[in-house]
Amino acid sequence: MKYDHKAVEKKWQDAWEKAGVFHAENNSKKPKYFALIEFPYPSGQGLHVGHPRPYTALDIIARKRRLQGYNVLYPIGWDAFGLPTENYAIKNHVHPAEVTKKNVARFKEQIKSLGISFDWSREINTTDPSYYKWTQWIFLQLFKHGLAYKKETNVNWCTGCKCVLANEEVVEGVCERCGNPVIHKVKSQWMLKITDYAQKLIDGLDGVDYPERVKAQQKNWIGRSEGAEVGFQTSAGDELTVYTTRPDTLFGATYMVISPEHPYIEKWKDRLSNIDEIRDYQTKAARKSEFERAEIAKDKTGVKLEGVTATNPVNGKTIPIFISDYVLMTYGTGAIMAVPAHDTRDWDFAKKFGLPIIEVVKGGNVEKEAYTDCASGTMVNSGFLNGLSVEEAKEKIKSYMEEKNFGHRKINYKLRDWVFARQRYWGEPIPIVHCDKCGYVPLPEDQLPLRLPEVESYEPTDDGESPLSKMTDWVNTTCPKCGGPAKRETDTMPQWAGSSWYYLRYTDPHNDKALASKEAMDYWLPVDWYNGGMEHTTLHLLYSRFWHKFLYDIGVVPTSEPYAKRTSHGMILGENGEKMSKSRGNVVNPDDVVDEYGADTLRLYEMFIGDFEKAAPWSTASMKGCRRFVERYFALQDIVVPGDSIRPEMEIPFNRTIKKVSEDIENLKFNTAIAAMMSLLNETAQSGSITREEMRIFTLLMNPFSPHVTEEVWANLHYNGKMACQQEWPSYDESKCKAASVEIAVQVNGKVRAHLTLDADVSKEDALASAKANDRVNSFLQGKKIIKEIYVPGKLVNLVAKQ
Repeated sequence: MKYDHKAVEKKWQDAWEKAGVFHAENNSKKPKYFALIEFPYPSGQGLHVGHPRPYTALDIIARKRRLQGYNVLYPIGWDAFGLPTENYAIKNHVHPAEVTKKNVARFKEQIKSLGISFDWSREINTTDPSYYKWTQWIFLQLFKHGLAYKKETNVNWCTGCKCVLANEEVVEGVCERCGNPVIHKVKSQWMLKITDYAQKLIDGLDGVDYPERVKAQQKNWIGRSEGAEVGFQTSAGDELTVYTTRPDTLFGATYMVISPEHPYIEKWKDRLSNIDEIRDYQTKAARKSEFERAEIAKDKTGVKLEGVTATNPVNGKTIPIFISDYVLMTYGTGAIMAVPAHDTRDWDFAKKFGLPIIEVVKGGNVEKEAYTDCASGTMVNSGFLNGLSVEEAKEKIKSYMEEKNFGHRKINYKLRDWVFARQRYWGEPIPIVHCDKCGYVPLPEDQLPLRLPEVESYEPTDDGESPLSKMTDWVNTTCPKCGGPAKRETDTMPQWAGSSWYYLRYTDPHNDKALASKEAMDYWLPVDWYNGGMEHTTLHLLYSRFWHKFLYDIGVVPTSEPYAKRTSHGMILGENGEKMSKSRGNVVNPDDVVDEYGADTLRLYEMFIGDFEKAAPWSTASMKGCRRFVERYFALQDIVVPGDSIRPEMEIPFNRTIKKVSEDIENLKFNTAIAAMMSLLNETAQSGSITREEMRIFTLLMNPFSPHVTEEVWANLHYNGKMACQQEWPSYDESKCKAASVEIAVQVNGKVRAHLTLDADVSKEDALASAKANDRVNSFLQGKKIIKEIYVPGKLVNLVAKQ
């Protein structure tokens, strides 16, 4: 019987959707299971074969859960706002909404062809006003609780996209989207105070099932440190505050450095005799990215402030102040105390500018070494701290500075507030107006959604403002508070806005009274299993956890964390081992694979290609092996014989395979689960027949991986009136998962000399005795003395012998 995937796959995709078998139930008494993927950005290029990998993996989980009796929510939607669509619209003179509509239709067609069991009745789109109404509503709650604010700030400016980027969107000094250089610019920006949630974001990681590398990345990005804020008096009369994790080294501070953007430069400009030199340096620093500025190995540059000095508060010494681009305004206070004996960058700077270097932690000759590691050791040249350990000195100096009122203990975080504005058109309008009398005023909630107006041009303006700023009829409005003239905010939200809460909308996607009902969220939350890319660990994953925790704090959601479990997948690379891209010419279109080999083959191959959590190169040749497996399974129908049980000789292979596949799915070991089914098929085929019960079990094991062919077989064999996807997951008998006998290799001095077939539960003593009694083994032991006996249960005996 030949398998025709083109006839079979479309038939079952239509049947599933018509019957609504993958639609999650409302008000169900079944246990719930919420499986989630990162919803896709619908680009014009469509899917490549890397996209289906995570979709298929979670589909296998979702299908297995349904077979286990769960009410499963496995939804899909579109993260459709953003720059790529807008840039395409600009280039081709077409509205972004039309581009989005076309791209979504293309993606939807491709995804449906793969047989992914998404609940299409809950499809969402971030560009739909009925969706972004609630994105705007969440922003208003953040604003009302003081977590959304506007301020002049130094921002990352993408020279290509012509908009502001968050730190997380800058990779090695360039924009992660367009690859153009990112410079620094001072701009009035909407910000979200994610820093208020820094500790909660760290603490919450203790109660979730995330890979350790994901937890580590989030903790490192948040960057919690314990130290002190120390005030240095200046000759200008102002106190210059620094944050340091090492207040014990204060006696070694021989100069200070402030960021080129530090506001004191403006305050002190009339005192500074070299202000022109300072201005020139500021201009050059603004052209550099934070990545370039923070690079440890780069040559240190700077300018001494001529006219203002500081005083070290522990010894009263006058020390110079410099500006240098290796100090960032976005970390700490934008100023540092420099201890060159014990910091690489400070050492390099001090050597270049001829500044004093004072060792304060005994541990090396600072005149010969680049610097001295001061994580441990004994304090020297430090007055009342001399002789103390580093940890003792830290506590004593903190108490001293608090007693003398020039500093205090402080916990600091590297995490910066989230820049939450883009000077572009294709994004959610920010529902705020500015009134000269009332300041920034929120739009009344009953006026949401604030819709995007139609514009003639989507081009960024020459002054870097949003295209909306030119829409005077839309911009000019009245103040909701006083009724006077006001102007709408013309910046739009970043793409991360809509993706920060989309999982909540899936629970109740058609609700027009709330982002989702309390009942729906109480039932479905938290997400049980969420899979996504590692590249989003410090972007989307962090942002959505922040929004969720805020919504929890104001009583909107019932859980403190959005996702109970998070896993990540590796990329599928091109056949040349490089990341798939049009420029490299190595993109594989899934449409071509589905057309030639079928969706089931593609699904199997994507799961069989290697460790799910690691990158793997594509191989068209290997695809053929998975197609042969599908065909061999389909052909089993030809040898089905009556029988409502597993034959005695097949009990162990079947029970072992059920257990193996069941466990491997839970551990994302899809490749070994498929290998186990391939092995079972081989054993079954060798027996020459398969009972109806055996075929039933095999079909259900295969169903999550290859749903179309298994539905066809299920229907052909007339098991019952329901589909295969509506059955129960097979169970196994643990006592029948162990082989009655095992084959044990026997080595003499590390070389295999014989194979023995012994009872599966054979003891060490009996295994060794059987090995020594074997004639072939004995021939290699003649005249030798056994000095060591090794037994690996059920696998190996190794006898080490000498003359």
